[in-house]
Amino acid sequence: MSSLANNYNRRKISFKKGKGSFLYSSKGVKYLDFIQGIAVNSLGHSNPYLNKALSYQSKRVWHVSNAFEIPEGERLAKRLTQNTFADLVIFQNSGAEATEAAIKVARKFFHAKNKAYKNRILCIKNSFHGRTLAAIHASGSKKMTEGFGPKIPGFDHFVFGNHKSLKKSITKKTAAIMIEPVLGEGGIKVIPKWCLKGLRKICDQKKILLICDEVQCGIGRSGKFFAFEYSGIKPDIVPIAKGLGGGFPIGAVLMTKKVAVGMTPGTHGSTFGGNPLAMKIGNAVLDKIMKKSFLKKVQNISNYFLKELNKIKNEYPEIIKEIRGFGLLIGLQLHKDQTKFIKKLEQNKLLTIRAAENVIRILPPLNVKKSEINMSIKIIKRVCKQYK
Repeated sequence: MSSLANNYNRRKISFKKGKGSFLYSSKGVKYLDFIQGIAVNSLGHSNPYLNKALSYQSKRVWHVSNAFEIPEGERLAKRLTQNTFADLVIFQNSGAEATEAAIKVARKFFHAKNKAYKNRILCIKNSFHGRTLAAIHASGSKKMTEGFGPKIPGFDHFVFGNHKSLKKSITKKTAAIMIEPVLGEGGIKVIPKWCLKGLRKICDQKKILLICDEVQCGIGRSGKFFAFEYSGIKPDIVPIAKGLGGGFPIGAVLMTKKVAVGMTPGTHGSTFGGNPLAMKIGNAVLDKIMKKSFLKKVQNISNYFLKELNKIKNEYPEIIKEIRGFGLLIGLQLHKDQTKFIKKLEQNKLLTIRAAENVIRILPPLNVKKSEINMSIKIIKRVCKQYK
């Protein structure tokens, strides 16, 4: 009997090692891993370059307090600001922490402007922003918040795609709109370019902030460094995590200098956020992802993958309803519950994971090979054929 609490419905499989796009079970079975820790292992398992960076830093210093300067963090922050919309960075350990920090930055901004009444965050109903108490209430999901009352105040919601609902929900107390450019847990639903442009315009008109949660869709996952870049907008605040550490726990909130005015010494902190070991790994990930041709390769392999998946959809329209997403954040929406299909994929040695709306999430490493994409295509077709 396990001593672990029962808050996960774990599959009866464990792994002894991983390499690139593959995992090897404790029984020696080889699986093509298109979960990658849920969009975390951006460069695959046991990446040699990341291993080298980890080994180097582990022999020097793992952790020091943020009471001191941390050169590795200064370097990572500088690279992030030089290559994005942001001017400043606060490092955290996870996506949920980064989201919480983003909320704090937004509220503190208006507090510093003597508008403390502007403290409500407007979010998409049934989105996902993490598992902390504030984050689950930001998500507006009854399933996630049930049993965790009382309700954390300060969050309002609008329905995905309902612009009338959105505009009616903005009040004089609204401080920011927080959205995922691609809803991950919510079913790989992409917010269109014109909609993101519209959100930016609304925020400018209402003099409120725009927070783009790029925890899952950021750091190259979309084929650009950030998914919002496709729309040409600039947000005010962006929480990130997952792929930035390539498997090592890192989170961060990026912001413009303007909105960081309230974040003075003592307003926010993190014991482990920004530690030298995490920062060394983050810099190593950027070494790879920021290479000139890297993201173009992600876009090219994504276009090929989506094209092949749509061929399967057209061949089996009674099984696959829609192919969603872009980059290497892809969803297969089925007509029926996806549980059995995911199990069949696993039996055929392809690992995937569920999302809302009967969607199967497919999340290869960003450096996945074409031969590995072809392998997954064959498996998906085989499973569809078994269903026909």
